[in-house]
Amino acid sequence: MAEKQGWRQRRSRRTTLLLAFAALAMERADAALLPAVYREIGTALQASPTALGSIALSRSVVQTACYPLAAYLAARHDRVTVIALGAFVWAVATFLIGFSTTFPQVRRVHGAWAAWLPAYLATSFLFASILPPPKLRCLGGVQMAVTAALNGVGLALQIPAIYAFVADSVDGASRGMAFGWLAVAGKAGTVAGTSLGLLMAPTSFLGLPGWRLAFLLLGVLGGAVGVSIRAFAASDGAARGRVVVSPATAKPVRQEVQEFVREAKAVMRIPSFQVIIAQGLTGSFPWSALLFTAMWLELVGFSHGETAALMTLFKVATSLGALFGGKMGDVLARRFKNSGRIVLSQISSASAIPLSGILLLALPNDPSSTLKHGAALFILGIMASWNGTATNSPILAEIVPPRAMTTVFALDRTFEAVLASFAPPVVGLLAERLYGYKLARSASGGGVDERTAIDFQMERHNATSLARAIYTSIAIPMAMCCAIYSFLYCTYPRDREMARAEAARNRGDYGDEGFGSEDEDNGERKLLPQ
Repeated sequence: MAEKQGWRQRRSRRTTLLLAFAALAMERADAALLPAVYREIGTALQASPTALGSIALSRSVVQTACYPLAAYLAARHDRVTVIALGAFVWAVATFLIGFSTTFPQVRRVHGAWAAWLPAYLATSFLFASILPPPKLRCLGGVQMAVTAALNGVGLALQIPAIYAFVADSVDGASRGMAFGWLAVAGKAGTVAGTSLGLLMAPTSFLGLPGWRLAFLLLGVLGGAVGVSIRAFAASDGAARGRVVVSPATAKPVRQEVQEFVREAKAVMRIPSFQVIIAQGLTGSFPWSALLFTAMWLELVGFSHGETAALMTLFKVATSLGALFGGKMGDVLARRFKNSGRIVLSQISSASAIPLSGILLLALPNDPSSTLKHGAALFILGIMASWNGTATNSPILAEIVPPRAMTTVFALDRTFEAVLASFAPPVVGLLAERLYGYKLARSASGGGVDERTAIDFQMERHNATSLARAIYTSIAIPMAMCCAIYSFLYCTYPRDREMARAEAARNRGDYGDEGFGSEDEDNGERKLLPQ
């Protein structure tokens, strides 16, 4: 009987892990969809790269600001519930993005939808009726930015809870592989989101542009995942070190907020956490800059289908690289426990500099060089994707007691996202102001052949400008990231042992003592006050 019950618990745990992986995959698909249709949105709104980057910035800023809220909720309530809530919120926002900007054609074809859509859509229809097209396009950009910002709230609720849940579900010797498989799920979602956007962008259905349909479809799928998590996932309350807050033991909100602030301060005083945050401020910037890769490939002359294939190849390579990095991180951590994970991250970040230079600067702007571009993208993806699974996530899980895992991941995402969220606008500014990117005229006039003949040289010039801007946003931050990792050789061994000792002393009770015991303020030392 006990054996059967244990088997059921393991099966339930596996199901919950798979649903958590699915939630992250959908989140990554949502994040990848917007840059995949940058060109179509730019044409519809006559938006420059800087304006397009600002739409992503609005979502990233709100997402960054809401990460502490996710840490507060997931640390004191069931993580599975928080994951489901986040999935539902971003799914609704993603669905609404499909209705932002202009609405005249949508109103004529789908006017009956207004009966059940929120007041948001009613307002949009009103403005679509009374504003002329130029002002309407400007308003549409504002609507898209606001809706994208709401989307960031849901994404912020999900990510720290998912990472903490996975870290709690496996032992320390296997965390690299666990985070590797989580990265594979995320990359699969990125591939799906990018491919969905690129392949649906040139299509239309009943007068509705394909890029809008892509947002609507992804919103529906995200909502289905959120409902599935809430319905079928096992409770997180029995995880190691977890304390589920019941109504009888609930504290006043003000007291809980004060305790959370003290907990966050204790985490931020950990030297290894500070080093990982410092490298993340630079190391995450290049990956945000790479959001313009699909747009660059199309400017080079690749078709939507070819761009989708190349981006899929790159994402497959990064997922394989993340899995390889996680596995090698576990292997080297057992052999060289104080340095193995750190060496891998330095190799990975350093290799990104020459490899991205070959891709962006050395290869010709010629759509006939598909194999060369594919090989360069694949090698870059394999080599540059080790940091998160080999080093960052496993070390973050090791330098705090289990109860603080959601907090440490939320704070990590908060600080790293601050700089990374500015990468798309920075790339746009570099391309326009430093490297001479020129905004193409609207595609509304002239046939396809005429427009191609006129804009061919401009697109190739813009491809070169954008490539230089992307490389500048990769090379300098990656060099800084590689150097900053060196400080972990000094801080990581000591912080890991302190966290282990703290967890051993307070097994099942984190209230009387907190780690960071060298601090003189006993109140601030209390990591997780009762």
